[in-house]
Amino acid sequence: MSIHLPKILFGKVLSVFLSLLFFPLAQQALAQGISSSLIDDTPEVAAIRSVLLETQPGIDIQSIIPSPVDALYEVRIQNGQAIFASDDAQYFLPSDLYQVTSDGFVNLGEGRRNEIRRELIAAVDEADMIIYPADGESRAILTVFTDVDCPYCQRLHSEISKLNQYGITIRYLAFPRSGLDEVTYPKMVSTWCAENRNLIFTTVSRGAAIPLVECENPVAEQYQLGREVGVTGTPTLVFEDGSSVPGYVPADDLAAFLFEAE
Repeated sequence: MSIHLPKILFGKVLSVFLSLLFFPLAQQALAQGISSSLIDDTPEVAAIRSVLLETQPGIDIQSIIPSPVDALYEVRIQNGQAIFASDDAQYFLPSDLYQVTSDGFVNLGEGRRNEIRRELIAAVDEADMIIYPADGESRAILTVFTDVDCPYCQRLHSEISKLNQYGITIRYLAFPRSGLDEVTYPKMVSTWCAENRNLIFTTVSRGAAIPLVECENPVAEQYQLGREVGVTGTPTLVFEDGSSVPGYVPADDLAAFLFEAE
């Protein structure tokens, strides 16, 4: 026996389903407004768009394009996330699409998120980062979203000399986990405002007190960037291809991973 939901009830069911999966993204979209860039505004695209905007008025639809699968469209939303929709706009699946290749399954959605992450981080001025350059030639650049009060961030930073000796340049971006109105935020602002950021960063990462100062700084902007690229905890390590790993990784393991193909 098939069950047919009235349109208004279908909308409510879809709204709850999507909001549970994408609630943080929807909040961001509501703040930014809808910025749709729709390709080939066909009747199918129009129908998919209509259902999503009716049931999810805050959704940030960036594009609706045919997927590699027949009769299935890919709706790209904020942060590189995707929803897949049938061409009759009756079925929706928030998910990643995998492709079978000679090397196994490839996550196309994760590839797209890596691309977005790489582009957004590449747009950050290095003058706004705290950088510990590699000793001698830089063999790899690792961008780290960090929190000076985070124990695992402190543990990672305790190995900064070893990482630099391996030829790894570390670039820190600020991500106070507790947000912009707690104890950590003023410490991070003071660190980024210091004349010698590297010295103060090392000092505060060791648990020592530092003078609290204010200046024009990028901490809040970098925090928002972290949220935009999917950072939920610290440290979050972002590699040069845009892929990321959450959490602390020992220096020896990190170097082995980065240079295993050499």
